[in-house]
Amino acid sequence: MPVTTVPNGRSRFLLVLALLLAVLTPTAPALAGADAPAEAAGRTPSRGAEVVDVTQVADRQVDLSVRSTALGGRTVKVRLLTPDGWDPDDRRRHWPTFWLLHGCCGDYTSWTARTDVADTESLRDVLVVMPEAGWNGWYSDWWNNGEGGDPAWETFHTVELRHLLERDWGASRNRVVAGLSMGGQGALLYAARHPGMFRATAAYSGSAHPLLDDESVNRILGLFAGQNNDPLRVWGDPVAQRRIWRAHDPVHLAKRLKSLPVYLSCGDGTTGPLDRPGATSALEADFNRQNHALAAELKRVGARHVTTNFYGPGTHTWAYWERELHASLPMLLGALRVRG
Repeated sequence: MPVTTVPNGRSRFLLVLALLLAVLTPTAPALAGADAPAEAAGRTPSRGAEVVDVTQVADRQVDLSVRSTALGGRTVKVRLLTPDGWDPDDRRRHWPTFWLLHGCCGDYTSWTARTDVADTESLRDVLVVMPEAGWNGWYSDWWNNGEGGDPAWETFHTVELRHLLERDWGASRNRVVAGLSMGGQGALLYAARHPGMFRATAAYSGSAHPLLDDESVNRILGLFAGQNNDPLRVWGDPVAQRRIWRAHDPVHLAKRLKSLPVYLSCGDGTTGPLDRPGATSALEADFNRQNHALAAELKRVGARHVTTNFYGPGTHTWAYWERELHASLPMLLGALRVRG
């Protein structure tokens, strides 16, 4: 026969106290940078990112080491080129922000190492953000055989890092984005896939229409396969996962870009004035065709703020990207309402 124990006075008091604490203790709030789209899709939402180290690497250049949930808890670097008067402890001031994206086989140091961006006077009034995006991360949340997860570069940049920079490092919601090659595609994708996040976008020798034809598809699959990666991890199979490929092809997103200032530039892959004698680039020739296709599609959908510089002879190299960065700055800084 079961025995029922009646609590004494002290036991009743402790029981009542425990119940009150359970009711009154608040649920822990979601961390900044939570991934609402992931939560809505039934996946575990991102818990955000945190800065675990800060290094001053040069005058006005600060490297943040950021641990990211979207990248599986890994720590990656983000380089900031800071404006004059920047003080992250001053929470009252937020600066116009210029996201500058690196290309395939590069990293977060590429722009400062290979160009004069750090010495460009017109950038002394903006916060330039140069984030790591993986050797061949393609500014995408990888398909990973339908399982998603690490790496989720798009979520890291547009959700986690964006919130982190705006909360703690003086970035404002007044933003533009530019990039080269893989980063040019990233700049176009981020502007199109996140309406309202950027006021203008620029792509220098960007992958602007990877679905243009079989040559373009095979070339980008070859790039996806770098460092012994399974190329189908990124967007899946170009036929079976056609929807995912189209969602990452700027031509198929042209309507979402038509209200923005867009700058497109590319060479044709033949020897140009900034090349060594005899240099050619099949990659640049392919991207040149892709950029012409995007420019034509933007015109077809009614875009009125497109600037193109298809400069003919020129290969896939830094001398042209530095030049095109400077050529596009009046448009980009104008969108930020900053004097160039």
